Amino acid sequence: MGRHEQREQIFRLLFQVEFHAPEDMPKQMRLFLEDSEEVKTQQEADLIEEKCQAVREKIPEIDKLIDDNTEGWNTTRMGKVELTVLRLAVYEMRYDEDIPAGVAIDEAVEIAKMYGQENAGGFVNAILGKIVKLGD
Repeated sequence: MGRHEQREQIFRLLFQVEFHAPEDMPKQMRLFLEDSEEVKTQQEADLIEEKCQAVREKIPEIDKLIDDNTEGWNTTRMGKVELTVLRLAVYEMRYDEDIPAGVAIDEAVEIAKMYGQENAGGFVNAILGKIVKLGD
């Protein structure tokens, strides 16, 4: 499984955070990884679960950064797809030293286009563009 496929699985698992109580997420993660045809090895499952958990732990900080860099929007008003994509990308940009910001943004835009509404890619790109400038 390549990095793009891993990222997509992390997105799909992270998306479930919006629909389950925090105490239910460990069980939901196990079920997701057991039922996923795309996750073929325990090593892949461990990596996906580990990164999803790392993002979940940083959600308050990530959401504040997103809120601080949007006008007329905040995380409570955003579509769940767009919010999940943004959370994953911001995590990668801020906390994952192995992923260049440009790659995180490109991947986020692609996932947003695939799973989000018609203008999701542009919406995600605009917010991440503002956030990446903060790090320069």
